[in-house]
Amino acid sequence: MTMNSVSLPAQADLRLPRYQLIRDDIVRRIAEGQWAPGQAIPTESDLCTAYEVSIGTLRKAIDLLVAEGVLTRTQGKGTFVRRPRFDSSLFRFFRFKSADGDPVQPTGKILDRKVLKPSEAIRAALQMKASETSIRLSRVRLIDSEPVLREEIWLPRHRFGALVTLPLDEFGDLMYPLYERACRQIVASAKETLTVEEATSEDAAALRVNVGSPIIVVQRVALDFAGTPIEWRTTRGAATGFQYQVDIR
Repeated sequence: MTMNSVSLPAQADLRLPRYQLIRDDIVRRIAEGQWAPGQAIPTESDLCTAYEVSIGTLRKAIDLLVAEGVLTRTQGKGTFVRRPRFDSSLFRFFRFKSADGDPVQPTGKILDRKVLKPSEAIRAALQMKASETSIRLSRVRLIDSEPVLREEIWLPRHRFGALVTLPLDEFGDLMYPLYERACRQIVASAKETLTVEEATSEDAAALRVNVGSPIIVVQRVALDFAGTPIEWRTTRGAATGFQYQVDIR
């Protein structure tokens, strides 16, 4: 893949080092969909020509993006946009098993979809204007048709408008592949916080637990490659299924 000569955006802060400006421009292009996850970016030679910089300056920018987890190098093949994997992220907090005792990932079912104005807290988390509306999705995660997690998801409508009319049975079990496929919105990273609360009446009805029993709450703000928040989500599950797992190296 070749790349024509490029000019940095007019709003670029020219006081920054050249490699930082290139890093920022590559991230912008990825966020805008010029290079998709799993796709190779142009060669270092082509990028040097396009940005009119030395190989040393270009490699500083690429090294920074690799360290940040935006890009990944494959020996003999090139440098690729990293595809984040969130499929099993909740297994750090919850352990689920099938009736046979084997580890299993819950399926997903959308219960409700509405277009609403978000609360001030959610609007701030998603960096939305007061006049903007969001899509709110309520869903449950199930194992053997039994609910184990309750989720509330808020998405900026201007980014996820295609989901307003998508039939609910076409959402599938995993949301992030759907965002990419239907809306061209890619989750690159996320910030999570974990708290313990008492089950509300809504939790009790959805998860078939007693009101007041301990509930694990995982709150996530998902970001695109440019660091812009695009999803606010809370996941609630009974504390009986809780675990915490982390690799320490």
